[in-house]
Amino acid sequence: MNIKRNIIFTLERRKKIDVLVTDNVPIRMRVIYGGNRIDFSTGYRIDVSKWESDKQRVKNGCTNKLKQSSSEINADLLEYYTNIQNIFKEFEVANVTPTPEKLKSAFNKKCRKNISDETETEMSKASFMNIFDEFLKECGTQNNWSDSTYKKFAAVKNHLTNFNSNLTFEMLDDSGISEYVNYLRDKKEMRNSSIGKQIGFLKWFLRWALKKGHHNNNAFEIFKPKLKNTQKKVIFLTWDELNKLRNYKIPATKQYLERVRDVFLFTCFTGLRYSDVYNLKTSDIKDNHIEITTVKTADSLIIELNNHSRSILEKYKEVHFENNKVLPVITNQKMNDYLKELAELAEINELVGETYYKGNQRIDQVTPKHALLGTHAGRRTFICNALSLGILPQVVMKWTGHSDYKAMKPYIDIADDIKANAMEKFNQL
Repeated sequence: MNIKRNIIFTLERRKKIDVLVTDNVPIRMRVIYGGNRIDFSTGYRIDVSKWESDKQRVKNGCTNKLKQSSSEINADLLEYYTNIQNIFKEFEVANVTPTPEKLKSAFNKKCRKNISDETETEMSKASFMNIFDEFLKECGTQNNWSDSTYKKFAAVKNHLTNFNSNLTFEMLDDSGISEYVNYLRDKKEMRNSSIGKQIGFLKWFLRWALKKGHHNNNAFEIFKPKLKNTQKKVIFLTWDELNKLRNYKIPATKQYLERVRDVFLFTCFTGLRYSDVYNLKTSDIKDNHIEITTVKTADSLIIELNNHSRSILEKYKEVHFENNKVLPVITNQKMNDYLKELAELAEINELVGETYYKGNQRIDQVTPKHALLGTHAGRRTFICNALSLGILPQVVMKWTGHSDYKAMKPYIDIADDIKANAMEKFNQL
């Protein structure tokens, strides 16, 4: 059995306030084999200026802060190299490919001179994925995560595990994160926008773990993948489309779509998210307005009722739902499916052009609007149509809970386009 491997000595990249540290930098022995990459501490440090990268050794005649000479350090580096090679040969004779843990253990037994304490400390630390679980538990509790947020991070963990089941914090340097980006693009076939979100979630975890002292690899802080992106299309219904959907006569065989339409229209006339409509209770309904604390952001909102939202509430006023809920809201996934079906029957067929990137590949896609509708389109419809009616953004933000004007900018641009197109109608007279 022959285990292909690469053993190199390198200086650890460390940054302090975005400046690369060049003095007294740790010397690491990096071992790469079978998809694994393990960094071992050598117990030595040296200034960058005293290190020969091509030879992977300390320059002759140089000493470090502890007055350890180049000959002493280089001799031990050679000993470490010899020992790790011999360990691999022992595993080859036994016809076994060692796990990273077994390789570390075997190396620790052979080389206790300078590195045993640090290596044993590293060995005692929890695994990368166990720490990830600790992160989920702590941040989920502190931030009161919703089920959808937990699902997002479960997907993050799944991607990381499939990328490398023996992942360590040390592996996630510039090149390691770049490899992960390539994996998401090539193996998972993700769009650049999705990759950006995954890296954002990963950085959140790595930043938390750094503060907790689980690692000292801060390479992720300055890692910015070059991902071409376009602004995501805002999918909403115009007034004409909204009325078309509202006035469509649902076939007798598809009466299950009526309640889906009512709930969706309610979001179109209140701006509520699906999660808030799902949790809306009779106690939240006042004479002329709704008072809620939003699920996602815990904002306390007062949303005045209009004739359209009020009529939907009146329709179900005498119907009793579980947990004192106000409306017949089904699961988000089922509602999305039924909403697409309803919109297709109502012939909401405007073609929507979208552009996205996978790596450097530009992909242009045209899809009928009914296939793109989801529950969140109701909230977007409310915002876009409210702005197009001339309602001030500051007022709309009071209803929707947006605190950042930047988040309203895409909707304001759409409203301006609607107004400009409406003015063109005068030219046709």
